[in-house]
Amino acid sequence: MRTPKLLLAAALAGGLVLPAISQAGVDVDINLAPPAPMVETPPPPPQPGYIWAVGYWNWVGGRHVWVPGHYMAPREGYHWVPDRWEPHGPRYHFAPGHWAR
Repeated sequence: MRTPKLLLAAALAGGLVLPAISQAGVDVDINLAPPAPMVETPPPPPQPGYIWAVGYWNWVGGRHVWVPGHYMAPREGYHWVPDRWEPHGPRYHFAPGHWAR
């Protein structure tokens, strides 16, 4: 298969993005820190009890792109862990948001 080899060669040559395929999807590590989060003022919730998921910077097309926050229906017994970039040595790893107990 040529596509995975080309993807790996491009990632290693550029040194910027190193995707890794996992069972849940694609992991992204980059050398460029995300910008500071944008300040958002959430509108009133659509229903009482809804949870505001804060916006975050996504990595799209070789650059950071802001994904606005949004409301989600709550899940009893769970709390929302936001999408975030975590420093891993000189790189940054994207950790998608998820529900946790």
